[in-house]
Amino acid sequence: MAVHRSLQVTEVGDVTVVRFVDRKILDEVTIQELGQELFNLIEEENRSKLLLNFSAVEFLSSHALGKLITLEKKVKAHKGKLKLSNIRPEIYEVFAITKLNKLFDIKEDEADALAAF
Repeated sequence: MAVHRSLQVTEVGDVTVVRFVDRKILDEVTIQELGQELFNLIEEENRSKLLLNFSAVEFLSSHALGKLITLEKKVKAHKGKLKLSNIRPEIYEVFAITKLNKLFDIKEDEADALAAF
């Protein structure tokens, strides 16, 4: 099991639940590190079902959204599934404005997301 500095990773059945440690995902270094940790879950640890729980996240930069789009592509390439949950209304608004709420499968809370796998 890899060491995750920016993420809390747990297993619920065959689903990998990822919680973000940082409340603000804004700076380049943090986003690069976060992206690499997420990509490693798919590419090196062969986890095919990922649930990203955003309950701790208060701010998310547009660069972070780019990383999520790349993650979605990697998950699909590995025939996996990606779901997002617990997104604050002000962050969800950004997903809606950019139409990313159509790309991502976003559920209100973790239980709904787990049930949708």
